[in-house]
Amino acid sequence: MRATTLIATLALSGGLIGAGAAIAPAFAQSTAPAATPATATAPAAQSNWLSIKDVLGKLEAAGYTDFREVERDKDKYEVKATDPQGQRVKMDVDPVTADVLKTEVKRSK
Repeated sequence: MRATTLIATLALSGGLIGAGAAIAPAFAQSTAPAATPATATAPAAQSNWLSIKDVLGKLEAAGYTDFREVERDKDKYEVKATDPQGQRVKMDVDPVTADVLKTEVKRSK
């Protein structure tokens, strides 16, 4: 009787362990987190960005000249140039559309 109980207990334990091992991967699957407002407004992927040459071309078409410095930040281009009124400016430029987001006058000519 003891042998039968021992065998039944071992078989039941083995079955539970085996079932747990088979089911565990289903519960361990990683899922991507749901989109949050922070990721919904994240900057455009850099693969969508215009090249520096294209950005400068659009700014030049808008009347900007004498480009002194262009920096590629994590979410924008930072450009130092002369605006159409002849003032030295520092601009934040949208990397996808080349729209001027912010302008800071450095000095007048």
